[in-house]
Amino acid sequence: MNASSIYSGPVFEMARQQFEAVADHLDIPTHERARIVIPKRALAVSCPIHRDDGSVAVFQGYRVQHHLTLGPTKGGTRFAPNVDVGEVAALAVWMSWKCALAGLPYGGAKGGIAVDPRSLSRRELEALSRRYMQEMIPFVGPHTDVMAPDMGTNEQVMAWFMDTYSMYQGQTVSEVVTGKPVESGGTIGRREATGRGVAYLVGRAADTINLQLNGSTAIIQGFGNVGSVAATTLQAAGVNIIGVSDHSAAYFDRRGLDVAALAEHVRKTGALAGYSREALFDASDLLLQECTILIPAAVERVVTEKNASLLKCRILAEGANGPTTPQADAILRDRPDVFVIPDVLCNAGGVIVSYFEWVQGLQQLFWNETEVNDRLNRTLERSFQAVCKRATQQRLSTRDAALSLGVEVVLKAKRMRGLFP
Repeated sequence: MNASSIYSGPVFEMARQQFEAVADHLDIPTHERARIVIPKRALAVSCPIHRDDGSVAVFQGYRVQHHLTLGPTKGGTRFAPNVDVGEVAALAVWMSWKCALAGLPYGGAKGGIAVDPRSLSRRELEALSRRYMQEMIPFVGPHTDVMAPDMGTNEQVMAWFMDTYSMYQGQTVSEVVTGKPVESGGTIGRREATGRGVAYLVGRAADTINLQLNGSTAIIQGFGNVGSVAATTLQAAGVNIIGVSDHSAAYFDRRGLDVAALAEHVRKTGALAGYSREALFDASDLLLQECTILIPAAVERVVTEKNASLLKCRILAEGANGPTTPQADAILRDRPDVFVIPDVLCNAGGVIVSYFEWVQGLQQLFWNETEVNDRLNRTLERSFQAVCKRATQQRLSTRDAALSLGVEVVLKAKRMRGLFP
């Protein structure tokens, strides 16, 4: 696939390897594969802003739109120092399979700016957010590409995105982004959706392997929006949260951690660091501690061929995108003691409720939180059952089953639409 030469790096290589394995299983002809996996469009933009000290700084921004075969593209925008076009492209590809698996009328997209948002003042963050959206305006829209939050961005950034686009259009276009504040056309339950979805699917996985959730233990790598909500929801179901970590610190206590206190500390300080001295733990060893449920909810490529055989969990719930490398997957396929909830299923709650927000924005008809959560659970349940059925019938891993279902939807749609002209 020489057309992929601009997409480099280990994260895109992961996505490509996963696709090739599924394409082999689905017997997709070689000549059709590039059309399915290579993104339709990749944008690189420069985003200059005035710093507070009067200087001018230029930040590199990206947006990759994988395919528009089923509808507009959909995907988050992350602000992180290591963002590059290869990583963004991989995330867009994964989003395509995720949306197709969930039955959403979207192709995948992803965007980002190579910046540490913690290094910016609020004014600088607003200026950079607005400049990025201004550069994206010719290529996004409610029926072209709908943005959402991701690592390093939040409801406020989405409100700035929406306002910038709306000023250009001369009218409020709330449906151009999702994950907005409720006061600005967002939907109740969107912020919690990914974490709640992770917790729901952990419960379904526990049912599947006849595991009692109440009294079990969990370790969560990443205590941002996804990890903290999953921890809170699981703790309410009787799960004992014994380990958590973020970029700043890791804590482990076999007796259990106070999730509410951890969340309040993060709300006040922005990170886990400084919460406790007694429970401090080596972050590199946290994933290897014995627990019932292990949730990597931070970054890519943390479960590798070096540690996959050492995991001591019964359920591996991938709250992050791409946390498990293909080499680790090969090891986990031979470990029936670990039930893997793959990322394209496990963290789909966010894009599912983003779809609900988009629909509500288009119709100007809003649902209450009970309706949102009920629709979320029903959508996840349908996807979970489909994955388990295919995995059983075709003797596949849950990841291969989930990816094959998503790829199959995109493949069939592209074949039906054909090539133009």
